[in-house]
Amino acid sequence: MTGAQVQVGARVEFCGEAYELDPATAFRIGRDADLIVDDNPYLHRRFLSVRQIDGFWWLLNDGDRLPATVIAPDTGFQASLPPGGRLPMVFGATTVVFSAGPTTYEVEIHTGTPAQQKDSCSGLAPGEVTLQPPVLTAAQKALIVALAEPVLRRDGTSTSAIPGSAAAAARLGWPMTRFNRKLDNVCDRLARIGVAGLRGGQGRLASNRRARLVEFAVATRLVTRNDLYLLDAYRCDEGNEE
Repeated sequence: MTGAQVQVGARVEFCGEAYELDPATAFRIGRDADLIVDDNPYLHRRFLSVRQIDGFWWLLNDGDRLPATVIAPDTGFQASLPPGGRLPMVFGATTVVFSAGPTTYEVEIHTGTPAQQKDSCSGLAPGEVTLQPPVLTAAQKALIVALAEPVLRRDGTSTSAIPGSAAAAARLGWPMTRFNRKLDNVCDRLARIGVAGLRGGQGRLASNRRARLVEFAVATRLVTRNDLYLLDAYRCDEGNEE
């Protein structure tokens, strides 16, 4: 089976009202937006937006000073979304909490299960394919951890702080040929299940793929602070070619 993954239907719920989202249009949340939360002067006119990018729903913080807390109760995931940040909505049900002045608000975002776009010759009927989270080798996770180390060690660190490939390879004690080969493999593997931003089209690798890889891996807890031990476990491990 080949093809790109597409995340179907999404809706936003606030105070008992539900808003079905259009994949072709960004849905904005704020004081003067598609969802008018409140006329609170401390709240941005357009604070958050939910939009579909390359088949996946994303939550973007379009403000310049207010953060939002993103919680996925079913997975235990919780993260702060700073101004200018964005997170993939891959959890099914997500709660977004934010404060403006003395008032705190709570918005729920529900995203549908990603569906695989199959070739017509695949012969698979709907419901016969179950997409699973990617299972990475320890060495592949070590590579992601080397790139995500600044983000994992300090909460709130921007992905702009991630090291370049040469620095990450040196952190692991790997030659650049090995690092680049494994980076290619990881990006290709995730791109195949629909993670956006890891390929630039027509088989070309995206120029900012390291940042996109870290952003996705940290947001979905593909790697966590508990995986930092891999930096030492796989350092200079030339014999292990997982």
